[in-house]
Amino acid sequence: MSEKKKFLLRVDESLYAALETWAGHDLRSVNAQIEFLLTEALRKAGRLKTQGESGVTSGPSPSTS
Repeated sequence: MSEKKKFLLRVDESLYAALETWAGHDLRSVNAQIEFLLTEALRKAGRLKTQGESGVTSGPSPSTS
């Protein structure tokens, strides 16, 4: 497994409380919940490569029309 990047994230108390509640309902830590939400957002935006590929793309995937 690759090393995970560590960084400080400052959020409003009410936002953290909502994340903490949501994470508890999904049986995740707040950190895991944030990582899950970011991954889903990147995937929906077409900025996260598929599982067979590694890394993040620099922009939306080109359409094949």
